[in-house]
Amino acid sequence: MVLSQELSGNLAHRDFLQFISEHKKSYASDAEFSFRFKIFSENLKVIDQLNRDSTGAVYGIGPFTDLTPKEFKDLYLMRVAPPNMTGVVYEPAPTGVAPTSFDWRTKQGVSAVKNQGQCGSCWAFSATENIESVVKISGKSMPILAPQQMVDCDKGCYGCSGGWPYKAFTYIVQAGGQDSESTYPYTARNGQCHFKTPVGATIKGYKSIGRDEKALQTSLSTVAPFSVCVDASQWSHYKSGVMRSNQCGHGIDHCVQLVGYDASANPPYWIVRNSWGTGWGISGYIYLKMWKNTCAMADQVTTANL
Repeated sequence: MVLSQELSGNLAHRDFLQFISEHKKSYASDAEFSFRFKIFSENLKVIDQLNRDSTGAVYGIGPFTDLTPKEFKDLYLMRVAPPNMTGVVYEPAPTGVAPTSFDWRTKQGVSAVKNQGQCGSCWAFSATENIESVVKISGKSMPILAPQQMVDCDKGCYGCSGGWPYKAFTYIVQAGGQDSESTYPYTARNGQCHFKTPVGATIKGYKSIGRDEKALQTSLSTVAPFSVCVDASQWSHYKSGVMRSNQCGHGIDHCVQLVGYDASANPPYWIVRNSWGTGWGISGYIYLKMWKNTCAMADQVTTANL
């Protein structure tokens, strides 16, 4: 781009060029380059103000700094979701005292961070990641499964527009299993269902985990990394630190995986794995303050059972 050379002397311009390189961005024309730079510059002001106001989370340049808030919402969050679960019977929390800190990553119970791309398929990723973990914890090899199968084939959800993990679990039971990523690769768009057996993993159903965070702490350290759904509307510029409850809302628009916690930290926090690639957040993770239902993280907690 001619403009990229002309703008290299300004600090914001240098940040923009570094952003383009780091996040492998490309723009079709000089006009598009200028448009994205303008948005990037405005977002730098937003990030600066967020950091001034923050008492916990740290914000910075990330993969979405060239997007408007509406673009971020439309491209990466769920636009439509099925109705919430009704008549839920919650699984009783295991007895015993939970450890002060716990992280399924240290027990090889979590697969690598994934990237859903510009598709609101987080619900399928959240369910897929949980199934992978449950299978691995059962003593088998870690399967790498296909969220695209859920996007294409689960007619109880809305593909790239949204869905619920509990619906995805129900679909996988009815379908007879979930294919592997290698045979049903992810495309980040809605497609025609072409699922065929054999499958990469099977489940018998799912369990709902109660909203009490103390009980959730015990369940998480005993059972598996859970599928959780959250309000991620304020996550676009998150870089590190612990996000507090006053830094996000409770309107669920995204689903992720709860993998651990540190109750001894100040403040104590949950460890949450996202599906926006390792270039976002803490290498793909975010910390949410415990005991405050931060970002509605305790409202919709489920796990597959084998």
